[in-house]
Parts: sequence; structure tokens; C-alpha cells
Amino acid sequence: MNKKHSYILLGLLSSFVLLTSCWNKGTKNNRTDTPTSGTITFVSDESFSPFIEEERQQFEFQFPEAHLKPIYADDITGFKMLQDLKTCLFFTSRGLTPSEIAYFKTKNLVPEVFMIGYDGLAFIVNRNNSDTCITVNDVKRVLSGQAKHWSDVYPHSKRGDIEVVFDNKASATLHYVIDSIMGGKPLTASNIVAAKNSKAVIDYVDKNVNAIGIIGSNWLNDRRDTTNTTFKKNIHVMSVSIKDKATPENSWKPYQAYLLDGRYPFVRTLYANVVDPMRALPWTFATFITSPKGQLILFKTGLLPYRGDITIKSVNIKK
Repeated sequence: MNKKHSYILLGLLSSFVLLTSCWNKGTKNNRTDTPTSGTITFVSDESFSPFIEEERQQFEFQFPEAHLKPIYADDITGFKMLQDLKTCLFFTSRGLTPSEIAYFKTKNLVPEVFMIGYDGLAFIVNRNNSDTCITVNDVKRVLSGQAKHWSDVYPHSKRGDIEVVFDNKASATLHYVIDSIMGGKPLTASNIVAAKNSKAVIDYVDKNVNAIGIIGSNWLNDRRDTTNTTFKKNIHVMSVSIKDKATPENSWKPYQAYLLDGRYPFVRTLYANVVDPMRALPWTFATFITSPKGQLILFKTGLLPYRGDITIKSVNIKK
């Protein structure tokens, strides 16, 4: 079978912003960090930890006197810490709402929201599961509990009940599913469970042939493949189709090119939410990720940068 695959080349922008000093909870001595030195704690939704770790390590290499201590938590915890001024920086899949911005303004704080990139919401199955193409409509049927058995989606299947597993009950992944796929309807099906984190989802799917795992696509890439076109070997990544019937020809995996051109339907925007009016280390790190170097790091982890000149080239691969 010949199938056209698209790969993207990234030409990054060349501008970067010079940085200056940080919020200190209203006192003069609580904060000692500067734009490029000191120690801070920041928060990120756990589902984005692979690429955040890459960014953090490179930032600390570039600025040896800077020390960034990450807390990988769920979405609710991260926003609560930001609201309580226990952190100045939170990475997740949504920006601050108007009411949240208004809250900070009552504290005489003006938050900043940086769009930093895009990832795909990935659906993974056991490596022994050969049913790897699914429609958007069947995804909704599975999540709503209308399709509880594999035969409800694939009539030939004899695998039994479908088990759906998320990273955790308060993650950005779950919030995206509820808000963007289910139209705000909560997930109440009895066959939907939460694991501890994204790695636990992959491990669960690896051991359970009936499972469908839902994770961010930055957890998928085989780091040995610099083209970002090879996913982990111990699971299958499902291809998703917007058509009424999914086939290998009309279904797409969350590769960067398909996030860009819209063929993959489940794409999230990634944000850095910053409450740091004096613009010290938290602001510098967030801005670093939007810089050419930071965007290239994000690109190499398999995600789609927010900034950059992107070219798609198509090649035919014979199988």
C-alpha cells in the first residue's frame, strides 16, 4: 500500500526578548532571583513533563546560576497554587479565564499568558490489538458509555469490555476531553478509570489488551528517532478519522504535520500562565520557551511549536 506521509521542517524565528527582575508577595526580601539566576519553584500539568524537562535542562545549562524546581501536578492543583501566589508560573493546556485575570487584578497583579505550542490528544492500545483506526464519533461513543464493548466499535472483535484509562481525575487531559470532545458533559461511564500519571497509563495499556489509554502525544515519541515519526514500541497509537468509517487511508496519528494541517482532530494549545510583574526567573523561563531555541527543543520532543516558519513536504512510502 502506498500512503502519503507528511513531514515538517521548522525554520525558527530569530528574535528574543531581553529580560529584567519578579513579584515578591509584597515584601522586599522574599524573592532573591533575577532574570537569569536564583532558585524558583514552578508548576506544570504532569502530562507535559517530558518536554518541560527538556526545556528546563537546557535553560539551566544556558544560565548556570538559575535553578528551576518543577512540581508536576494536576490542572486543579496548578491553578490553585497560581491563585494562592504559591507559584509564579504554571504550564497547562488553557490560559487564564477572564474571571481569573480579574481576580489577579484585585491583587494589583497583571498576569501574562504565553502560547507556547500544540500537542495531540493520543489514544493508545495494547500492541497485540490490531484495531487501531477509530472515528471521532466512536471516540465520543466510547467516552459517553454508549460503546462499552469492543464489538460495539469493531463488530468482529472478541476482546470483551473496553477499559478507558486517563492519567488522573484532575488532569489537563481529562479537562480537554470533557470541554472539547464531550461538549462539557462529565464522564460517568463505569469503565473509565484514572491512573496515577501518564507513565502509568502507558504501563496499564501495555499489560491490558482491552484497554484504551488517553495521554498527551509528547509521551509517545521514541527519543532515538530524530524525525519524530516513530512512536513507542510497546503500544499502538490509534489513527483517528473524521469520516463515518475509519480506514488506514482516512485516519491519522498525532504527528506534528497532521497537528498543523488539521488532519488530526484532537489538538491542544499549550500555555505558560505567568503572574510575575517584576519579570524575574519565572518570566524568563516562560519567555525562553517561546524563543527560537526553546521552540526548537519543543519541536524535537515531537510537539508543534507555536512560533516558527513551518514547511510541509510530502513523500510516498512504499510498503
